[in-house]
Amino acid sequence: MLNQIVLVGRLTRDISVYKSEKGKKVATISLAIPRSFKNMEGNYDTDFIDCVAFENIAENAAEYCGKGDIVGVKGRVQSRVLEKENEKVYLMEIIAEKVTFLTSKEKKN
Repeated sequence: MLNQIVLVGRLTRDISVYKSEKGKKVATISLAIPRSFKNMEGNYDTDFIDCVAFENIAENAAEYCGKGDIVGVKGRVQSRVLEKENEKVYLMEIIAEKVTFLTSKEKKN
């Protein structure tokens, strides 16, 4: 079996790292990825995909990348269930296992 995804896109916002309830460092990496074909109106649609990164991957991405930078994300698709207002909500999310900085800023101070 194989569960692997590779994405390359532009960051839609700066990455910020926060601590989860369990004390893990977490960051959401939001990518804009234009499609390689035009729609019926002759325009390229764009997909917006959020990825979740943990610990060192999250810290490094936040330190070296900012809004507008192009990054590659290699990871896996993961599903989970949340309870919201007595309803089950099923989520699919991308877990980043590696983030490659394709264009990035100098190290932030």
